[in-house]
Amino acid sequence: MVAAFSDVVLDAFQSQISQRALIGGLLAATTTALVGTWVVVRGLAFFGDALAHGVLPGIALAAIWGFDLTLGALVSALVMVGGVNLVNRTTRLSDDTGIGLLFVGMLALGVVILSREATFTGDLTGFLFGDVLGVRSDEIRLGIVALVITIIGLVAGHRSFLALAVNRDKAETLGLKPGLAHAALLTLLAVSVVSSFRVVGTLLVFGFLVAPPASAVLIVRRIPVAMAAAVLFGWSSVVLGLIVSYHHDTAASATIAGLAVAQFFVVLIVTETQHWRQRRRVAELA
Repeated sequence: MVAAFSDVVLDAFQSQISQRALIGGLLAATTTALVGTWVVVRGLAFFGDALAHGVLPGIALAAIWGFDLTLGALVSALVMVGGVNLVNRTTRLSDDTGIGLLFVGMLALGVVILSREATFTGDLTGFLFGDVLGVRSDEIRLGIVALVITIIGLVAGHRSFLALAVNRDKAETLGLKPGLAHAALLTLLAVSVVSSFRVVGTLLVFGFLVAPPASAVLIVRRIPVAMAAAVLFGWSSVVLGLIVSYHHDTAASATIAGLAVAQFFVVLIVTETQHWRQRRRVAELA
């Protein structure tokens, strides 16, 4: 039984393609889980979703003009962040309104740009849904750099991020510069999205960014512990997703993202069942 299970796992990772996919997926899962924990805690999920879609115009233009796709995605992400801040500062509209407008506008613009170029129309699926089995060495190096930047940024900004999550006004009185901390967190979010879209695509990176951290927050409270748990949830979805994809011939990136979301609902059911049992015991004792 154990030998058969071992063969199932090892068979999925025999080729160099699957090994690079595993490394690239683990790097993306780690980076997005670390930043995604703050996204979930701060309630920035909608912005994370919008940013994941908002990089498409930059990717499209970079592909057409022959530039590096990562550079195009980064520029587009910065435009998205700047646009949201502009709407927030110059109008009475809520953050959600500005994010929603830019979300739809940037995604539509990217699709229109790609649809005008027959050569790249076929690449739209790859941009949106990724190709984890097509991960190359340079993308792995990018993932390592992004992970290092993310870890340094999160460690350096932990106190400010924590104060900002608890009370923005209190963070201001403590001299922690909440505006700068918010901008730094959004920058780290952009880095995680840009470094991960080549692995799981612009649509599915949001699942990576939110699902593992959401699963972790259901079972732990302290931020560092939640980050560690989110990374483990992300890693398990990558490994299991690649195994399922190999043996059942499913889309690898979508399988990984789908399993990440499925994990959340499994954890939710387990935790809610435990809470129900605890409430029932309390009721019986009363």
